[in-house]
Amino acid sequence: MTAGVEDDHFFVVDGRRWRRTDPAIPEDLAARLRSHLGRGRNAVKQAKRAGDEDALAAARHRNGLAKNGLGERGREWWTRPESERLAQAEQALADLDRLDGAGSPRS
Repeated sequence: MTAGVEDDHFFVVDGRRWRRTDPAIPEDLAARLRSHLGRGRNAVKQAKRAGDEDALAAARHRNGLAKNGLGERGREWWTRPESERLAQAEQALADLDRLDGAGSPRS
């Protein structure tokens, strides 16, 4: 794929290519992962403003978990079986919920 060209796997914003969310992830699960991602992004901003490196690392960890769960990072979702991808998304959500002390409803 040439730079600047969109397809089913990527989209382009300001000349930068970004991986799309895995379309196999059910919307309710994807919404919960995006909620964690949004909170992580806000936490990154706050940690940078405060100069808190520990909080910054924790926020970036949250973002990484959420993006992996959404299929936006890690192994390419389109090369993997759907069951594996869904299990990864569920595990990422459980790990993110544990960060908030919520535990996993699937445990």
